[in-house]
Amino acid sequence: MNRRTFLFTAAAAGALAAEPRSKMGIAVTSYLSFGRPKDTLEFLEHANALGAGGIQMPLTSREPDYIRKLRARAEELGMYFEAIASLPAKDGASAFESTVAAAREAGALTIRVNCLPGRRYENFTNLADWEKAVAQSRENIDAALRIVEKHQVPLSIENHKDWTAGEMVALMKEKANRWLGVCLDTGNNIALLDDPMATVEALAPFALSTHIKDMDVAPYADGFLLSEMPLGEGMLDMRRIVDTIRRARPETRLTLEMITRDPLKVPCLTDAYWATFPERNGLYLARTLRMVRERPLPVVSGLAREAQLKLEEDNVKKSLSYAREHLGL
Repeated sequence: MNRRTFLFTAAAAGALAAEPRSKMGIAVTSYLSFGRPKDTLEFLEHANALGAGGIQMPLTSREPDYIRKLRARAEELGMYFEAIASLPAKDGASAFESTVAAAREAGALTIRVNCLPGRRYENFTNLADWEKAVAQSRENIDAALRIVEKHQVPLSIENHKDWTAGEMVALMKEKANRWLGVCLDTGNNIALLDDPMATVEALAPFALSTHIKDMDVAPYADGFLLSEMPLGEGMLDMRRIVDTIRRARPETRLTLEMITRDPLKVPCLTDAYWATFPERNGLYLARTLRMVRERPLPVVSGLAREAQLKLEEDNVKKSLSYAREHLGL
């Protein structure tokens, strides 16, 4: 680590103290804010040095030699690999198919995608635009399914502050495709006023991959603040969450997504927030606001760059340690 960038290199990884191997992997999005790893092989080495069980990350390269090295090294270390990609938009099927083919050769267990890069309540101000986006997402999913079926690599759609838990379940039942499932994020749907445990219980049967995270909330004038927390330091029942996923999908890997950032604002007390939720009512709001209490949430934007990088890494380490010691991972 230096003052400007987080270097994920084999040499740097070897310099870290080796940790006992965890069953939990690390999503590269755990370093979304500051570290931002660039190379899949280097991130694999870094995760290995932390004692993680695997990684979830886009492929840096689709070149055959790179793919062979990645697969060989993951197998040598006994680690899993899950790919991250974007759904094929119009005229984007060939690039997506190339990624899927490379991911299969790399030994990817699944390919994680999302339908909406941003957040539903921030991206859309009216129902018509949201419904148009849903229709386009369905087309993109169908295009992706034709490709993953051909290459036999499962596709995992994340609940990414876009689809409510009920909407995601309906989508899975409608498609009923063995190559389609969910990347179950344990915290995102709080922003849509879904109960976090109910979300896990609803989506666990479809979970082909996961983003395991703890969360906390605090009030602000237009709604509440939502923040990722190191495992065990938030309000979620992590033991119950892990046990629920394990019962429903024993083979699904549990992958940490610990995003170190300032709390997100969820403006659920504004009219604009509700524009794309015609079926929601005050019960969702009341149930969510009952979780909100006055408490300090971590704010990192005022820290020096070096301190931000250190905190990001420390939060990942604390979460992996908690998973080993308290969750059987």
